Amino acid sequence: MSRYQAMFDGLRAKSEGAFIPFVVLFDPDRETSKKIMQTLIDAGADALELGLAFSDPLADGPTIQKADLRSLRSGSTVKGALSLVKEIRDKNPTLPLGLLTYANLVFNQTLDGFYRQCAEAGLDSVVVADVPLIEAEPYCQAAIKHGVDPVLLAPINLPPERSLQIAAWGRGYTYVVTRRGVTGADQEMSFNHQDLIKNLAKSGAPPAIFGFGISKPEHVSAALREGAAGAISGSKTVAIIEEFLHDPDLMHKKLSEFVRLMKAATRS
Repeated sequence: MSRYQAMFDGLRAKSEGAFIPFVVLFDPDRETSKKIMQTLIDAGADALELGLAFSDPLADGPTIQKADLRSLRSGSTVKGALSLVKEIRDKNPTLPLGLLTYANLVFNQTLDGFYRQCAEAGLDSVVVADVPLIEAEPYCQAAIKHGVDPVLLAPINLPPERSLQIAAWGRGYTYVVTRRGVTGADQEMSFNHQDLIKNLAKSGAPPAIFGFGISKPEHVSAALREGAAGAISGSKTVAIIEEFLHDPDLMHKKLSEFVRLMKAATRS
């Protein structure tokens, strides 16, 4: 049984959804990043989504772009970031760990080489954010070969027939993009995804996790009411890191409080 399946089975038994915070590896530096990830886990995160720093993250808004720059300035590389993942994996053997990255970083290592390194680091899944569904098959094949779940993106305007492609190649979960544009912490969210969720479920696609714009407990509750199995929050998590860069103790306290509030919303 995969770690994602075990997570979803366990949450379903408790009538809970998943809360998954996102952070960029090596933001703001290696050791602080490691402590941040463990703080999120200890506060109750069901899984982590981890960004691999990239100089041109097309799917990300300014908050995560700045985190990428901090990470790159602190010396992040693919090899270094995956070594940090391995340390988190060794300490947390059952928690699902996912990676979000971009095609340039994958191809720079070769498809086979990149996914082999991901498997060795203990990653459960990889999202390649700038690869459209019609071009995803080679990535999925390489990931599956190495026992890594290829997570595919599902926009709200996904044609129903494309759900079958996600079902065929997707693993772990399906990343449902909740709105157009780039990532960001929205104040107000309005979901209209029931048809999409039904099509994905009917096709046999992996469970739907909502991402983009989710920053409040009420966003999580609304996502679950819409039929999602959970929610990812990236920009808000990263914004807390940025706000308290010069006060690490308070940063960890605020991150813990945020995760506990967001996780509590998965139980309502």
